[in-house]
Amino acid sequence: MRTPYRYDYVGSFLRPEALKEARSKFENGIIDAAALKKVEDACITDLVKKQKQAGYHFITDGEFRRTWWHMDFFWGLNGIEKVDTKDGLHFHGETTKNQSAKIVSKISGTNHPFVEDFKFVKQFEEEGIEVKQTIPAPTQLLAQLRLPEFKAENDAVYPDQDDLKNDIVKAYGEVIDELYEAGCRNLQLDDCTWTLYADPDMWKTFGLTEEKLKEICEEGVALNNAVLAYKKEDMVINTHVCRGNFHSTYANVGPYDPVAPYLFAKENVDAFYLEYDSDRAGGFEPLKFVPDNKKVVLGLITSKTGELEDADAVIRRIHQAALYHPLENLCLSPQCGFASTEEGNKLTEQEQWAKLALIKEIAEKVWKDC
Repeated sequence: MRTPYRYDYVGSFLRPEALKEARSKFENGIIDAAALKKVEDACITDLVKKQKQAGYHFITDGEFRRTWWHMDFFWGLNGIEKVDTKDGLHFHGETTKNQSAKIVSKISGTNHPFVEDFKFVKQFEEEGIEVKQTIPAPTQLLAQLRLPEFKAENDAVYPDQDDLKNDIVKAYGEVIDELYEAGCRNLQLDDCTWTLYADPDMWKTFGLTEEKLKEICEEGVALNNAVLAYKKEDMVINTHVCRGNFHSTYANVGPYDPVAPYLFAKENVDAFYLEYDSDRAGGFEPLKFVPDNKKVVLGLITSKTGELEDADAVIRRIHQAALYHPLENLCLSPQCGFASTEEGNKLTEQEQWAKLALIKEIAEKVWKDC
């Protein structure tokens, strides 16, 4: 089998206390970057050991070197810098740190620090276990750069939006090429833009219409597909879509129906990792738009709480999904990572690993090829 696997996960893990302490010391000037990296290396090495012990077919660095699931990647691109904002991103009941990304010069992707991060984890590959690298999708970067607070400065560098999109594509292509040369064959594009467009409240806030939604979705598919064209034949690129995941809260609500004819039917990824852990995601009917030869990873297990799901109930939901997409092309995972930001979700590390054990147990019951 190639990625995705029958039992899978999205990529981020709860940060251990040693890492949290080291990052706090670094931010307060008590230790330097080299000392922080030493702690990161040790924590990632330990995480990889635990991932292998859990019996999964791939490993990640848990996103331990990042503070955000997406911002750190943006800040690693040439031409983009880290900036403070007037306010953070608003989730239901909580607000994130007030940080964002601003364009300061033409964007490129050469020598991205994530490539070196990947190389560190690559050393732990072995027969039957590969590294998965996660990065935010191109559409996520475009959406970030269109936020109003820095629009004037961004437009000053890129007065033509086509030029901006072309450079985003080139920058991502450069990163993908460098990751490939480093040995990456399993890449995941994390993308929360689609659930933003599917949220009925966002329609009201931004005055969306059916025609405007069509325009936005076609632009997003075209941008992502232009980047996916850089994929080599022996590389798998999947995408993960959720409704936001910060400190066990969420950002958006709404079924996939409005975006499925574009995202599911037209985006040239190999598989879709989809949030389905609550009624916020709606039903499985939109899966009919996914081509039969592509895999869908059902995010039926929540990473937001430590309470374990009922295995029989999850199995019933898998078979419900199979009414709209072939069972042999379905897989199982949490709906998102356990720590999309360094704050992490509100569960313990023990509960985190129990979730993954449950996923493996359920998958082995449903599919005999695990």
